[in-house]
Amino acid sequence: MLYMGYYGYGMFWDPTYLLVIIGMLLCLGASALVNSTMNKYSKVRNMSGLTGADAARRILNQEGLYDVQIECLRNGKGDHYDPRTKTVRLSYENYNSASVTSVGVAAHECGHAIQHAKGYVPIKIRSALVPVVNIGSNLGMPLIFLGILLGWNQTLIQIGIWAFSLAVLFQLITLPVEFNASRRAVSKIDQYGLLSVQENNGCKKVLTAAALTYVAAAASSILQLLRLVLLFGGNRRRDD
Repeated sequence: MLYMGYYGYGMFWDPTYLLVIIGMLLCLGASALVNSTMNKYSKVRNMSGLTGADAARRILNQEGLYDVQIECLRNGKGDHYDPRTKTVRLSYENYNSASVTSVGVAAHECGHAIQHAKGYVPIKIRSALVPVVNIGSNLGMPLIFLGILLGWNQTLIQIGIWAFSLAVLFQLITLPVEFNASRRAVSKIDQYGLLSVQENNGCKKVLTAAALTYVAAAASSILQLLRLVLLFGGNRRRDD
């Protein structure tokens, strides 16, 4: 692929773009896998007839988390747990469907609620990083390119790279949070008999596929950071 020179002096091959391509392929592969797996088990109705909302309420009640609310998202998916309002939010399909996928997703989000209630350290760190990461991810690239426009200003460039690094750190901290929530989900589903053994095996496949999307996102972010360091991290202006 051809890449425009940073100062507009023509076109040249940028081999670091391969890192971006690898990251994109990882994310696309993980996304295809999770969509395929979730779609497969969303068509499998669990024998207990529990909807995602039913499963979530049962887990939360068994854990003594009566103050955690469950809401149905009317638009889009975006299943998540909001620690600020102590609310498990499920997509319309997962809230109302009695599929293996719905129970697995609901249990996973309840896993985050349990983490929050028990003071799980990684989720505390991730929550604390959210405002800083939002600022860093929005300012990282603009600062880098502003530094380039101002004559390869290394101070601005380095600040931009460090700002982008915060987003990578957030992705890395997200991994143990998500893996732990999935482990808690599988454990609680088994402990409270929400799914049969065979259905629980399908649930594990759903949660494993979902976890791979976080791994792919983290790997893609690391590759992008590596590319920024290779392109802009030197102490001298690039010769074109």
